Amino acid sequence: MPKSEVKTSLLDNMIGVGDSVLLEPLTEDTFLENLKNRFDHSEIYTYIGSVVISVNPYRHLPVYTPEKVEEYRNRNFYELSPHIYALADEAYRSLRDQDKDQCILITGESGAGKTEASKLVMSYVAAVCGKGAEVNQVKEQLLQSNPVLEAFGNAKTMRNDNSSRFGKYMDIEFDFKGDPLGGVISNYLLEKSRVVKQPRGERNFHIFYQLLSGGSEDLLKQLKLEREFNQYNYLGLDSAKVNGVDDAANFRTVKNAMQIVGFMDDEVELVLEVVAAVLKLGNIEFKPESRVNGLDESRIQDKNELKEICELLGQDQAVLERAFSFRTVEAKQEKVSTTLNVAQAYYARDALAKNLYNRLFTWLVNRINESIKAQSKVRKKVMGVLDIYGFEIFENNSFEQFIINYCNEKLQQIFIELTLKEEQEEYIKEGIEWTHIEYFNNAIICELIENNTNGILAMLDEECLRPGTVTDETFLEKLNQVCAVHERFESRMSKSSRFLNDTTLPHNCFRIQHYAGKVMYHVEGFVDKNNDLLYRDLSQAMWKTNHVLVKSLFPEGNPAKMSLKRPPTAGSQFKASVATLMKNLQTKNPNYIRCIKPNDQKAPHIFAEALVRHQVRYLGLMENVRVRRAGYAFKQPYESCLERYKMLCSQTWPHWRQGSRDGVKVLLTELQIPPEEFSYGRSKIFIRNPRTLFELEDLRKRRLEDLATLIQKIYRGWKCRTNFLLMKKSQIIISAWTKRHFQRKKYLQLKSVTLIIQSYIRGWKARKLLRELKHQKRCEESATTIAAYWRGFQVRREYRKFFRANAGKKIYEFTIQRIMQKYFLEMKKKLPSMSPTEKTWPPRPYFFLDDTHTELKRIFHLWRCKKYRDQFTEQKKAIFEEKLEASELFKDKKALYTNSVQQPFQGDYLEISKNPKYQKLNGAVEEKIVLADVVNKINRANGKVAPRIFLLTQSNFILADQKSGQIKSTIPVMDITSVSVSKQTDGLFAVHLKEGSTAAAKGDFLFTSDRLIEIITKLYRTIFFKTNQKINVEINNEFLVQFNQDKVCVKFIQGAQKNGNLPTCKRKNNRLLEVTVP
Repeated sequence: MPKSEVKTSLLDNMIGVGDSVLLEPLTEDTFLENLKNRFDHSEIYTYIGSVVISVNPYRHLPVYTPEKVEEYRNRNFYELSPHIYALADEAYRSLRDQDKDQCILITGESGAGKTEASKLVMSYVAAVCGKGAEVNQVKEQLLQSNPVLEAFGNAKTMRNDNSSRFGKYMDIEFDFKGDPLGGVISNYLLEKSRVVKQPRGERNFHIFYQLLSGGSEDLLKQLKLEREFNQYNYLGLDSAKVNGVDDAANFRTVKNAMQIVGFMDDEVELVLEVVAAVLKLGNIEFKPESRVNGLDESRIQDKNELKEICELLGQDQAVLERAFSFRTVEAKQEKVSTTLNVAQAYYARDALAKNLYNRLFTWLVNRINESIKAQSKVRKKVMGVLDIYGFEIFENNSFEQFIINYCNEKLQQIFIELTLKEEQEEYIKEGIEWTHIEYFNNAIICELIENNTNGILAMLDEECLRPGTVTDETFLEKLNQVCAVHERFESRMSKSSRFLNDTTLPHNCFRIQHYAGKVMYHVEGFVDKNNDLLYRDLSQAMWKTNHVLVKSLFPEGNPAKMSLKRPPTAGSQFKASVATLMKNLQTKNPNYIRCIKPNDQKAPHIFAEALVRHQVRYLGLMENVRVRRAGYAFKQPYESCLERYKMLCSQTWPHWRQGSRDGVKVLLTELQIPPEEFSYGRSKIFIRNPRTLFELEDLRKRRLEDLATLIQKIYRGWKCRTNFLLMKKSQIIISAWTKRHFQRKKYLQLKSVTLIIQSYIRGWKARKLLRELKHQKRCEESATTIAAYWRGFQVRREYRKFFRANAGKKIYEFTIQRIMQKYFLEMKKKLPSMSPTEKTWPPRPYFFLDDTHTELKRIFHLWRCKKYRDQFTEQKKAIFEEKLEASELFKDKKALYTNSVQQPFQGDYLEISKNPKYQKLNGAVEEKIVLADVVNKINRANGKVAPRIFLLTQSNFILADQKSGQIKSTIPVMDITSVSVSKQTDGLFAVHLKEGSTAAAKGDFLFTSDRLIEIITKLYRTIFFKTNQKINVEINNEFLVQFNQDKVCVKFIQGAQKNGNLPTCKRKNNRLLEVTVP
């Protein structure tokens, strides 16, 4: 069935209640029971109106397949069962079709699945938006930014193996068609304290473990790291390994993601160097030392770690060592330098590590934004995805929990305002009378925290800036003075007497009644964490490094830009960030996903009711439901309502021909539903009480059962009639085929009898005709025989008188003819093979055929030689000509000749034109190469050999270096006068040059080669073709050669060989060169 024809609803086949607005009765217990019922049946999504509740299943469910994406694509929000894809599709279509900017707010505590929910939203939008190479690249970059941020911003906690330790807001930008153009990421409050200290059972940020596990040996050596986790103080050892997590594989994934996003290789290297430096900072230890004036100071115990850090960052070791030991305070024109004790030195070390990692993370976010930002200047549509912390209520709540819960108060405030605004706008749009909805407004709590004069954050900043002694206790005293009368503030030291004896509230704590419940905060560390102080000496030391990235992270360290102004506090920065976020969210249409963690064991199929109840309360889900139900519990377009319930009214079933609104009126009137239970809008019907909707559903269910029975009855009747008609049709067909069979059988019998009679008659006629033809033929043959005998008698009688006179001659000629015929026939059978070298010939049978027999032998030999020559190609003819030339020159003269007979002459043994090694040499030779081989050139002075490339062209022979291919000598063939060789089996030969020629300046050449016969033959032929003169080839065991101005005798003697078969040359004196051959 086509998708447009599918009629479904979240009310069909419903497990529990898909939309909690329809829950009846509505209590916290029924709400939890409904969530548990759906969770047990793997239904992890539930609606509160347009809000999606997502319960983490801690296992993979088959509800995120491409088929599911297509199922929810372009469908109404309430058309199918609750799913995160429905919300993502509704937001995307509103952005694309209605030109409304969207934001998706994902909240929940750590381990509830916020990060996975944001990934699902982004993957769905990427799947349903446009295609194309450029669009796909943008989508891939947006999706691959997640692994990078997770590696540097996520960590394993007690509640979650992949907990986001920062807040993330991503604006995805689209064009008018709905195709993504780019994005912008904002990060909030990275938990940088985790860099230096982690609670027991938790890990540091993922990137540290991924680098040590997945980095290659060369990379770790380059970063001066060791693979073992226990070598680093900043890494918690009790939970370094996480079950089911492959840090090495994740490291490869992160590096690949960074390449896809657009990081250059040198940028990745710089980032990893900073990560390694942070890791090694934790290994710096300090020892106390006392000065003469009695002041305590600190010194670094082992400076090797400091040295390696400085090498990684390109820092002067003395500068960084001083920054860890001294602190410089500047006020106006004065500059005071004080020493740091051990505790202060450790504080400075940890502060540097936290700031270095925090600024690196901020740089990563900005770098990713540069890559994924939209390139075009056209107007953009925006969809924001907010993945931020939920309420945190621990046993020990500190500054981090305070500002996180402040952020959630602001989100709750905007959620209530935008939800009521959306309800009110819809009622006004539909023409429904608007009634005020009572709800708790948490603006009083936000005012308590963020008021610019009397707010907690303002007083904390004031206390941090106040001169004199400032401690967490003085901050609490100030709170007790200013906020004591506030109805949402509680403290043992406040003026309110009702808290004086409250033993559940320690003296160093204060308590705030948040909308999600009471939270007690320990003031210890509030002042230090809000100050977030990094000594100026460390900032200046970092700015002085040669490390490009680190230098850019500490611009305040530049002396030219140095300012005495105190940097803003962490609280004021976060407050400004939250204000910007709220302003941004108010410009967009909100969509909410509330994530719930079902248990603390991170195990599937476990629903801890107490834990879920706690989350339901602090997420304010019950309040959300009540706000949604304050008006009308259910609303639906007239078309959908009529289509779903039209079978309940006889007037609207099966087809209603008029308007949908009129049809709904007729339907509700006939069902006698009280008018106060519903209202008619312009395009929707509004139902006030969920019970009314469920009654309609029960009526529909019973009516469907009746309709199903009717359909079954009609179907069965149709099926029986169809079966009867089919049997009737079959009977007619069988009868027709039977009659046809018998008629055909009868016809075939008649046809067979007729054919037999016809065949007998035709046979009789044919035999009669045959007898007549035979008789006629015998008569004709008899007449011919008689005529032949008569003519023969007449001829014999006429020629009998000539026969006796010529009989002898005729007999002789006949006998000779028969003998010759027999001779040729027998010769045909006894002919030898077609090989030209075959010398056998059959003996003559008769003496008188002696001349004929000899001539025939000669003719046959010439004929088979011609046949053999006809088979030769031009190349083969040339080879045989060379072989023939070699035979004339060396046969029975040179002992080496017999070895060369079976070896074909190839010429170019080095394949100069194909071998890339000799490409330069090939380019230098312009003529055709006749021969190319490696020979050994004999030194004229000492008889040593050196390999050379021997090239013979049509005009020159060339000597070149074997390794480099560089030409050493070029000798025109016209300057060669003769060649000398020995009679032995050696390969030595001398090339004599014309006296006075340029080539003969140093004298004649001596070479050795296993291919001597081929080289001299080709040289002989080349010179003959060039000059039309034959050079002298001297074959003797002694011959003279010209070396410079001397005549030297080359003498061959037999003896033991030292170099295998190579002849050994030894210069005896200026006039004699002995060559030892085997």
